[in-house]
Amino acid sequence: MRMQMLLPVVVATLLASLRRLPAVATAAPCQRRCGSVDIPYPFGIGRGCYRDSSDLVFSLTCNLTADGTLRPFNNMLEVLDVNLRRGQLRVQNRINSWCYNRTSRSMDVQNNWAYELSSFRVSDTENRFTVIGCDALAYVGSPPEGAASDRYSVGCRSMCPSAGRLANGSCSGMGCCQAAIPPGLNLYKVWFEDKYNSSSGGVADFSPCSYAVLVEAAAFQFRTTYVTTGQFMQATGGQVPLVLDWVAGNQTCREAPRSAAYACISGNSECVDSRNGPGYLCNCSTGYQGNPYVTDGCKDINECEGKDVAYPCSVRNTCSNTPGGFKCSCRGGRLGNAYTGTCEKKGSERPWQAAIGIAISMSDLLKFLFYFVCLVMMIKLVTPSGVSIGVVMLALGASCTYAIQEKRRLAVIKSRHFRQHGGQLLFEEMKKSISKQGISFTLFTRQELQEATGDFDERHVLGKGGNGTVYRGTLRDGTTVAIKRCRIAGEDERQQREFGRETLILSQINHKNIVKLYGCCLEVEVPMLVYQFIPNGTLYQLIHGASGAVVPFAARMRIAHETAEALAYLHSMASPPIIHGDVKSPNILLDEGYGAKVSDFGASSLAPAPADEAHLVTFVQGTCGYLDPEYMQTCRLTEKSDVYSFGVVLLELLTSRKALNLAAPDDEKSLAASFLSAARESRLDGLLDERIKSEVGAEALVRVAKLAKMCLEMSGERRPSMREVAEELDRIRKMSSSSSSQINPGQLLLDEGEAHSIVDVRL
Repeated sequence: MRMQMLLPVVVATLLASLRRLPAVATAAPCQRRCGSVDIPYPFGIGRGCYRDSSDLVFSLTCNLTADGTLRPFNNMLEVLDVNLRRGQLRVQNRINSWCYNRTSRSMDVQNNWAYELSSFRVSDTENRFTVIGCDALAYVGSPPEGAASDRYSVGCRSMCPSAGRLANGSCSGMGCCQAAIPPGLNLYKVWFEDKYNSSSGGVADFSPCSYAVLVEAAAFQFRTTYVTTGQFMQATGGQVPLVLDWVAGNQTCREAPRSAAYACISGNSECVDSRNGPGYLCNCSTGYQGNPYVTDGCKDINECEGKDVAYPCSVRNTCSNTPGGFKCSCRGGRLGNAYTGTCEKKGSERPWQAAIGIAISMSDLLKFLFYFVCLVMMIKLVTPSGVSIGVVMLALGASCTYAIQEKRRLAVIKSRHFRQHGGQLLFEEMKKSISKQGISFTLFTRQELQEATGDFDERHVLGKGGNGTVYRGTLRDGTTVAIKRCRIAGEDERQQREFGRETLILSQINHKNIVKLYGCCLEVEVPMLVYQFIPNGTLYQLIHGASGAVVPFAARMRIAHETAEALAYLHSMASPPIIHGDVKSPNILLDEGYGAKVSDFGASSLAPAPADEAHLVTFVQGTCGYLDPEYMQTCRLTEKSDVYSFGVVLLELLTSRKALNLAAPDDEKSLAASFLSAARESRLDGLLDERIKSEVGAEALVRVAKLAKMCLEMSGERRPSMREVAEELDRIRKMSSSSSSQINPGQLLLDEGEAHSIVDVRL
């Protein structure tokens, strides 16, 4: 009995002791990586580690697959990558095949698969419906059970008379075709048309199977062996990448912040409406980066460090980091504008600057007088005296005088700036060109561009460089544009005279791989150019960015070829020819389909005559790591200077390394010098990006490496022209892969007869 009475006391004592023990975590921290894939919130593995929703759209599992590797899955979809900023998920998608059975001498039974993606939507901008075969017609469309209002169907037919008519890299209907898809798809079905198959006409002898699949456009490159053999299924394991769009919630950005489940919980985050159906995403505000879906996830970017981007201020050591931005200020007792590089010692103002300063002082004086008169008038009005009438007249006269003087002063300044930047020449030439060619070019006012950019708000800054600052803006007609505030043209009268002429020439450039110039504003101290807005960032961000996106070799070569075509056009087709002067990966923009758009002509010039000594520059412009050594020695900018810089871009695409890495050992700081040294010593294999060596034949890598080396010749005369570079890249893209296995990529060595001494330029 005593034991029974003591038992509750003992249990209570034990429980109390346990409560006094130090707290121990009852659950392991959330797993944020599965295999090689990062899993950022709102996605997560296990309850409590993902954003809770009724359909478990953000719930992932980490599974051990048959090949012994860990891989993340969302339901049955294998996840390859999560992109928070774009709100996208890359997954593996099953290839639909339909093959001729030689035993039964008929086509196998079709598997008309239907795909339901729950809350995900197939990205209409990143994917293409792709059909492969020699007599194949396939469709992607809504399942029969779908609502009538949601019915759609997209078809694509591929055919080829013989295997000899096929070409690698070409997917325009001969053995391979692609079609765009509508937005908003989260339920679809793929099927083949029965009467188009491989069972007749001898097609089965060299093309027994047809394939149809939704695939990420940038990850797909057609090969002829996909038609003539089963390599498409073998090389991919029956699956290809597909990009899905997701949203954090189903409301709009106007409604979502009022909801208790609002996802943008980090400070310095903002809501962005989805472009592919209803819903919203969260992004960090301009000047911040990180995860907007977690508390304090958006961290301030220290632009002044300049590690991954160009130094934001034109003058070194003048940058001060601020929350969400930065400030450039002159130092050492200097005056001016550190953003544009006009810091000068006190007392060194140019005459026109002094004149503006006097005008401003006079205007301040007039303002003081005006306010003083207003005060006197108010005092006199309280007394019934005729003196008040005189005061009123005096005040009105002062106001009118001030307004007239201010208007004249602004007009004089605008006129001077307009002439200084070549506006008169531009205006006269525009009248001729518009009548002859019907070109569309606009002279914008400062007020229009101020309205478009919110008075040049730092939150609208897209980027900063040595040639100016670029803002995102929206014109009055709703057009989204990129507005570049250039650096001041400088003291050189020849540069000032030619600015308008060069602007006119750029406005007439019409090439699909060059950013279009819509117009300019010349009535300001710093000229402004208005360009076409390109949404997908730069090539630099794509291959060196924090997202760690895998860029297929085919996509890299397409970007390289398109860039080379654009530069070849500038050198040989523009009249007169134009030298870009600052070719680098940050100046290659990427459009909606990741096509290349060459931009930033701030360092450009018209190609000079061979004996034009006036074209010699007094200072070298460009970017360290890309600068032509011959240009630095001779101060003469030529088309071959662009060829050298493009060679460095080719190396970035081959190696995924930066052109200049100041944190590396001295002999590895310059990518060009490292490459040339490795080429001489037969160790190029160590420089190449491992992610592309496994997907492309070594012959293609050798040819690209040789082309890059030719571009990096110390003597400009020995470099190829950009037209020759573009043609070689086109051949590389189309080359047959049948002989690629005969070359060992570990023995990449440029011919000894092509090797030359290396000048290790300290940049």
